[in-house]
Amino acid sequence: MKKLLFICLFFLSAGLAQATELVQMIQTYQADRGALSRLYTNQLSLEYFDRMQKFNQDYLKTLQAKAYESLSEDGKIDYVLFRNYLEKTLAELDIDRRGFEEITSVLAFAPPLEEFVKGRRRAVQPKSQELAGAWNSIALKIDAQLKGLASMPKYSSWQKADLAAQSIESLNKVTAEAYGYYFDFDPEFTWWMPEPWKRLDASMNAYAKGLREHYTNSVKDDGSGIIGKPIGREALEKQLAFEMIAYSPEELIAEAEKQFAWCEKEMLKASNELGFGNDWKAALEMVKNTYFPAGAWPAEVIRLAEEATTYMEVNDLITVPELAKESWRTTMISAERQRVSPFFLGGETIQIAYPTSEMSHEDKMMSMRGNNPHFSRATVQHELIPGHHLQQFMNQRNMTHRRLFGTPFWTEGWALYWEFVLWDRNFPRDAKDKVGMLFWRMHRCARIIFSLNYHLGKMTPQECIDLLVEKVGHEQANAEAEVRRSFEGSYGPLYQIAYMIGALEIYSMRDEMVNSGKMGEKEFHDLIMSQNAMPIEILRAKVTGKPLDKNHKASWRFLD
Repeated sequence: MKKLLFICLFFLSAGLAQATELVQMIQTYQADRGALSRLYTNQLSLEYFDRMQKFNQDYLKTLQAKAYESLSEDGKIDYVLFRNYLEKTLAELDIDRRGFEEITSVLAFAPPLEEFVKGRRRAVQPKSQELAGAWNSIALKIDAQLKGLASMPKYSSWQKADLAAQSIESLNKVTAEAYGYYFDFDPEFTWWMPEPWKRLDASMNAYAKGLREHYTNSVKDDGSGIIGKPIGREALEKQLAFEMIAYSPEELIAEAEKQFAWCEKEMLKASNELGFGNDWKAALEMVKNTYFPAGAWPAEVIRLAEEATTYMEVNDLITVPELAKESWRTTMISAERQRVSPFFLGGETIQIAYPTSEMSHEDKMMSMRGNNPHFSRATVQHELIPGHHLQQFMNQRNMTHRRLFGTPFWTEGWALYWEFVLWDRNFPRDAKDKVGMLFWRMHRCARIIFSLNYHLGKMTPQECIDLLVEKVGHEQANAEAEVRRSFEGSYGPLYQIAYMIGALEIYSMRDEMVNSGKMGEKEFHDLIMSQNAMPIEILRAKVTGKPLDKNHKASWRFLD
């Protein structure tokens, strides 16, 4: 009976903690945004930019009309989070719109097709004979624009040429969907439209191809085969500001180099302990060759995961719900996927990278060497408990409306923070474990250096690969996969810096609260897990109890 009463009180208190004044508004925003994004599917159109800008501006005005001082502590946090999110969204829309407007002349033929797409939304029956003639004329206009490219100035970068091509392809996609809607259900449309559509589709595809090649003074592939899109200083600085990082790219690069120097000193100690003197790369090679045989590795991953969870509980570092321990599972990463993700991926399912039969012998060896037990002891807990699996488990149960404000500085920063804590607590059993943990810490430093320099236009993908191989000691294939993941995957431009910078933010906050004696270690970790995702500077306001200004901007100099 007492246990039941405790459970009821726990959920009642959790519910009260989550009932902030802005929950309904934030949840409604997400539903409204979803409805509009499903309606306005051509995201490279003035219609889309106009509607989404107005939508976000209207929500921002409504939010700003709230009486901020009358809100609760969590209500104020939600206000600042939502305001920052809306301002970030509007800034990104503005950058995207400006880029689109620079190439919008390629869509001179588009208005009749856009009207056709709008009519399809409400099932307006087309006048098919007139439409067939119109599409035939549009195809001729597109052909003329393609032919005229030879006499037009070329785009200054392949990115602009690619955006121009994407705008044609995006229009073609929504036109194709609308065509498919009427075809076979409208007899007159079905009789008149197949040939005009076939010609229009061919013309648009040819035009997109021509535009994609219409650029000069820009290197698209530096020989690495990795095609990314550096965003430039303006966008980089704006993204840092919205992530509440009060540092310039150059300051962050300098910090990464400082952290890397610390790693090198510690690596030399471990190398000497292993008998390799100052040749730490030789020590690294020895550690790589401790790999498990094919087929035996998953069982060791399970052992490492259970070891880390037990360590958390024995040392009373964080609350680990029984269901969180029970509900995670494993799967293997395909050979193709390992071209992008050569190590673990985590969450409720930990995805394990190891050789598959179709890999070349060289790739098999690189996969096994890169996933040795000493490297992996530092990262299994990063993916499961107390890392990503525990994060996701708690996010689904606490302050769920805040998942909108997710940031890799919180997600990846939290998981890497634990590598810092475990190092401080002498988690490495021996020098080989230290080499494994330091390898990953050096890797996270290198991510900051190469990703920021890439987006500033100071490094090419091949130079990024070379940095990982020569300075960190990566296997060649694994280095290529890491850089490909950084620039060709679905990750944002700040994702790779978020591991180390986010960890340093939480580590600084730990020093402020736990090391000073203001808060217990378990209390500190449990409080963070109860708040869901957000920029860590905002999380700090909750942890420290310091009030937030309604117009709060990045100001915390956590590295100082």
